[in-house]
Amino acid sequence: MCVILFAVGAHPRFPLIVAANRDEAYARPAAQAEFWQDPPHVYGGRDLERGGTWLGLALNGRFAAITNYRQGHHGKAPRSRGDLTRDYLAGIAEPLHYLRGAEERCRQYRGFSLIAGTVYGLYFYSNRSHGIQAIEPGVHGLSNRLLDEPWPKVERGVAVLTSLLESSETDITQALLALLRDRTPAPDHLLPSTGIALERERALSAAFIAGDTYGTRASTVLLVSQDGEVLYCERSFGPHGTPLGSVDRRFQLNDASRVSAPIPAAAPLSGAGYQPP
Repeated sequence: MCVILFAVGAHPRFPLIVAANRDEAYARPAAQAEFWQDPPHVYGGRDLERGGTWLGLALNGRFAAITNYRQGHHGKAPRSRGDLTRDYLAGIAEPLHYLRGAEERCRQYRGFSLIAGTVYGLYFYSNRSHGIQAIEPGVHGLSNRLLDEPWPKVERGVAVLTSLLESSETDITQALLALLRDRTPAPDHLLPSTGIALERERALSAAFIAGDTYGTRASTVLLVSQDGEVLYCERSFGPHGTPLGSVDRRFQLNDASRVSAPIPAAAPLSGAGYQPP
């Protein structure tokens, strides 16, 4: 997934709003968003190659999403990054406890940036940064580096989502789905430098990527209301951005989800993570 925009504790009706695009090779098999068979209380898309997920929500209010950390050269790793989101959503460990465990085994994965918590409070951890960060209430964005790193599509997405914080469910959903379809590349002088060629950097700078073999596979908009009602909208795509299907699903979180997370703090909450050489 290449961009995740989210508002936590910032809208009067929706404690969590998420808009995200998952970018991946078209050849990699994946399932559309649905309730899983194992375990059945988790809802989201699924990577059919390794069994993990890029974004999901559990009926007990647990939420997780992950992006790759983009760097020009990377080696192999024994575990899939999608395991991190899957195992958190399926488990019962407190978010901070789970992320401390992920920090301890961070060398088993290639570079990642992980958001995990509940609909009322989230944490961020990357194995290319230092420590676990409690995310402050507000609007945030993540692409293929660290939380709130000012890449063009992150800055634009945060601005659009911020402008919707007093809008209705329908207006939010339509505006965010339109934002996720934006194929406009960033101007060259605003492109990040991540160790790949300029032409590739330019192609990956748009919110929506429509390539021959790689591009945006799924666009997701998720809204969770104060009473636990979930609206989950997903649009699936193939090569060149060809529409493949859509999911619009409502369901209700269980009562246990209405336990808020600890009040976030801005500073990291644990020790240094793995730093690449």
